[in-house]
Amino acid sequence: MTLFALFRSVDDPAGLPQAVADKFSWFAALLPPVHALAHRLWGQFGLFILGLGAILAASVFIGAEAAAGLYVLLALACGFAAAGARSRAYRRRGLAPAGHRLAADADLARLAVLEARP
Repeated sequence: MTLFALFRSVDDPAGLPQAVADKFSWFAALLPPVHALAHRLWGQFGLFILGLGAILAASVFIGAEAAAGLYVLLALACGFAAAGARSRAYRRRGLAPAGHRLAADADLARLAVLEARP
């Protein structure tokens, strides 16, 4: 079971809610810029590029092995931060929080919110 944060459109209450799994994202850890662009997470994309630039600049002084280790840490940080970044992005886009649900997958979490609607 996974905990999902659910978001609903304020303008269209009949629309389907969006579900964000509150767990580590392997997609975000393995391909951080692709994940950020796919979910329109411009802030996370910008921070990843800044971090990558800092690692590349520091690699001259710390060596290639240490730079590779720092990149792995940066990628892991992106994986752990992905759920929070998506939740903040939905709030900025005007979706209201609709609660949290434990479910096996995102579709079941969305269904639980639709069934609980008055």
